[in-house]
Amino acid sequence: MTSGPRRVAETRCPWAKGELDAAYHDLEWGVPVHDDRLLFEFLILEGAQAGLSWSTILKKRENYRRAFDGFDVRKIARYGPRDEERLLADPGIVRNRLKISSSISNARACLEVQREFGSLDACLWRFVEGRPLQNARRSMADVPARTPESDAMSKDLKRRGFRFVGSTICYAFMQATGMVNDHLVSCFRHAEVQRPSPSKRRG
Repeated sequence: MTSGPRRVAETRCPWAKGELDAAYHDLEWGVPVHDDRLLFEFLILEGAQAGLSWSTILKKRENYRRAFDGFDVRKIARYGPRDEERLLADPGIVRNRLKISSSISNARACLEVQREFGSLDACLWRFVEGRPLQNARRSMADVPARTPESDAMSKDLKRRGFRFVGSTICYAFMQATGMVNDHLVSCFRHAEVQRPSPSKRRG
């Protein structure tokens, strides 16, 4: 993997327009994630994005990491009312009470999942049978907002007490964490992500 976004004029997925979006697209989006901390981070960030742009969340990502103790699930699961008020007063994150409270309850649900499956990774990747789904989208119009796999993930997570995990959010999460390869076939990253990598992305 390269150490920074591509500097040459290569064909990217059309949504990656700004410098921050391009760096995220070139280095992270679609690369398989198998680290529980990073999976939980993406789950919370995708939920925080609801009603907003992903660019907005990317700009606040480091603030989220600081505010949420590096997305340490055990620490977040112990958050109480004082922590919730602290987060609501933090201008560096999305100050939405429902989204903040769901982050805390999702951490507690995550601990239950880890106890049952051994890891969040094992629970979530079973929806694609442990291997990335390789798609061949030719335009953004071909990219769905949800799929049967994201429907199944959403239903399962809701049953386990997770919130802000609708099917559309789950599919965006699957795209981000490499459970599906939704880089357009014209994008230089489509083939790169498709190739097996000796190291899977960890936090």
